[in-house]
Amino acid sequence: MTNKATLKNIAEMLQISISTVSRALKDHPDIAKETKRKVRELAEVMDYEPNAFAVYLRTQQSKVLGLIVPEISNFFYHSLVASIEQEARKKGYSLIILQSSNNPEVEEANLKLCKLNRVAGIFVALTSDTNDISVFKRIMVSGIPIIFFDKVPEDQQCIKVTMADTEVGKMAAKTIHNKKKKNVYGIFGNPNMSITRKRKQGFVNELKKLSPLIEISTATANDSEEAKALALEVLKSKKKIDTIFCMSDEILTGVIMAINQLKLNMPDDISVLAISNGFIPKLTSPAITYIETSGSVLGVKAMQTFFEVLEKGITKKTELITSRLIEGGSI
Repeated sequence: MTNKATLKNIAEMLQISISTVSRALKDHPDIAKETKRKVRELAEVMDYEPNAFAVYLRTQQSKVLGLIVPEISNFFYHSLVASIEQEARKKGYSLIILQSSNNPEVEEANLKLCKLNRVAGIFVALTSDTNDISVFKRIMVSGIPIIFFDKVPEDQQCIKVTMADTEVGKMAAKTIHNKKKKNVYGIFGNPNMSITRKRKQGFVNELKKLSPLIEISTATANDSEEAKALALEVLKSKKKIDTIFCMSDEILTGVIMAINQLKLNMPDDISVLAISNGFIPKLTSPAITYIETSGSVLGVKAMQTFFEVLEKGITKKTELITSRLIEGGSI
């Protein structure tokens, strides 16, 4: 096995000092162009790579970011991770991508791993059961900025990038009102999460305001299987439901499975409206009408916010991203 190329190796082969090699690779103005050319060419031939840890010790500037999500397989997070990775690469950063599996203990272990790896910043979508963010605050005090995204804490003394969840709920309510629906069943996520509370509050309050006589019933589901069970129960009951509203892609997946199992047709037998990243709605015929919450857009905004934190030193900010209605044929 060949030894990894070092500044010392390059210096010895060119018979110049190590400091000259180092400055040549950094394009220092004191180094002659011909020397820079020779150093760069040899460094490329020898496949030289800077020691990231040594660079950090010297500059105290890491080029690695930590990213923690509840689950990578989620379509929303899949597009968000891809977006953040792409934006980070443009600025010369790389990512450590970690999955909390919706477990606060795993989430905390991932945080410590990021700190041990001296990351320049951490992006976090909280687990459904994360109620105490004191460990996050200790890391922020240590000098590592944390950008909370999507599933964020209620605490205002931090950096948050999220969808305008209350407005998203209102937009869904207006859509149902405009379609003249009368009996609505809304399935929401874990009530411990602020994203659930805000979407539900916006949806229910706006619908009652727009349609005082409308019948609204709600339920909560932690995953697609629970959503499927709820949908089957209500669709088999004597209750005259004309519309099912799904708060997320995961819930929408369960509802679609229930509709298919019962061999119902949209929108003749039942109408469906969802909040979605946009992938799942296109898999049905007709396509699902949905309020778009783009993981890609959120990822770009999260990275922009991170660089704003670096440049301006801000410690608290909330960025809200607006949504839009995408018409399908399900309602």
